[in-house]
Amino acid sequence: MKTPLCHQLGCELPIFAFSHCRDVIVEVTKAGGFGVLGASTFSPEQLELELKWIDDHVNGKPYGVDVLIPTAYDKSAEQSPDDLARMIPQTHRDFMENILSNANIPSLPEEDRQRIHKEIVDGRGNMTPDGARRLLQVALTHSQVKLVVSALGSPPPDVVADLKARGVMVGAMCGKGEHAKRHQAAGVELIVAQGTEAGGHTGDVATMVLVPQVVQAVGSGVAVLAAGGIAKGSQIVASLALGAQGVWCGTLWLATRESELDPFERSVLLAAKTEDAVRRKARTGKHVRMLKSEMSEAWEKDDAPDYLPTPLQGILYNEAHARVVKAKRKELYSFPAGQVVGMLNEETTVKQVMVQLQEEYLETMDRLHQLSAMNGEDES
Repeated sequence: MKTPLCHQLGCELPIFAFSHCRDVIVEVTKAGGFGVLGASTFSPEQLELELKWIDDHVNGKPYGVDVLIPTAYDKSAEQSPDDLARMIPQTHRDFMENILSNANIPSLPEEDRQRIHKEIVDGRGNMTPDGARRLLQVALTHSQVKLVVSALGSPPPDVVADLKARGVMVGAMCGKGEHAKRHQAAGVELIVAQGTEAGGHTGDVATMVLVPQVVQAVGSGVAVLAAGGIAKGSQIVASLALGAQGVWCGTLWLATRESELDPFERSVLLAAKTEDAVRRKARTGKHVRMLKSEMSEAWEKDDAPDYLPTPLQGILYNEAHARVVKAKRKELYSFPAGQVVGMLNEETTVKQVMVQLQEEYLETMDRLHQLSAMNGEDES
């Protein structure tokens, strides 16, 4: 299963795990894969703590960091994090409060409210170009970080130059073939071709269509990972057959005990069907594939206000989300998740997932070899 990209980055398996949870990153990396920490919602101080912990637990192995450098955002959000909450219109606050109060969702205790508010504002305030650069400054002090991925758009020239000068591979997400060409021109060395099936910010093109388009667009000079709808070893085989050098998985890890979800959240995820993973703008102001809920759908109605720009919509939504989780109200609960959520039926561990992916990969390769042998006999 080892590909040229594995040799470049120093991992044993072409399984790249995107997660906001340091435990998932560590366990995937120790199992031979390559963990990539989603850092966009962390403050620089929190990111330093997370990376230090990862450094201490991956036995010297390399890993990556994913940041969000938006090309379109509300430039006023470059203000200090303390000012961001004041920029949310009262009409939007009232709309969200009506959703929660009509469902009898209690307010948070003041201590919890202040803590969560600070975490949200500090994190979402870093979802700007300057905020992303602050996070990168932290990441680049950790020598085991060997890959940095830009989650939205091509990374700026100064970022690309700095990363390459430090021997860090530059990656970027894309949802269209033309995006891949733009990334390549910007100096990106690894492109994650993310199909619409994926959780989080995603486009309209399906993975099976997108991956060969991206591979053809960039040629042999840029490595490609397949993302979106991947939860089986057979899908790894298919991705490699399409020209990718590995797979990028996110939703798959949410059902593990190591994930950032608490037991209530995990129970909602495990009960979800594939069709429950829908694309909505309610969470960040941009299309996010997420679990459908009464709260996500309220923003789709005609009487809903316009979505706020990044990062303001995220601040508003996540304050409400914290109240829903505290109240354990599954009908209002939404979380970014891809369509493979319908394939996740029981709680497991990262190690079990990694073993299963490899076993399924070998079983699939064996089936293909048998088909090839059978066809050879027919020809003879």
